[in-house]
Amino acid sequence: MSESTTRDERFAHGLEVLKRVDGEAGQRVVDSLADISPELGHQVVSWAFGEIYDRPGLAPRDRQLVTLGVLTALGGCEAQLDVHVNAALNVGLTPEQIVEALLHSAVYCGMPRALNATFAAKKVFAERGLLPVGQQPADGTAATSA
Repeated sequence: MSESTTRDERFAHGLEVLKRVDGEAGQRVVDSLADISPELGHQVVSWAFGEIYDRPGLAPRDRQLVTLGVLTALGGCEAQLDVHVNAALNVGLTPEQIVEALLHSAVYCGMPRALNATFAAKKVFAERGLLPVGQQPADGTAATSA
């Protein structure tokens, strides 16, 4: 967006991106801020989604991988992980890829945070009817379907 766009135009653009990436979950976050900090909701939409998420340098799926990793590393972000696991699915990541990214995060941010993030993902997968998640066994052999 250019410097000359209005506040309302930036919000409208950000709302389009938010709906495309986060769907209803993102809108619920913004709505939940209306009675406490509507300005924070506005900034989430206008800046985070309208300016940052819509930059051309990374594909939406790659942005979600980064987001999942950062939220996992921060810890205590399970509510935001719920939203972004949904978003990751919305932009084309598979449950297997999400689980693999969270497993990979254990190396860098520790087992407890990776576990918490994985349980947040499990909750989202359950809500979307995506359990069980098929994975390659630890011994590297091909997974078999039942």
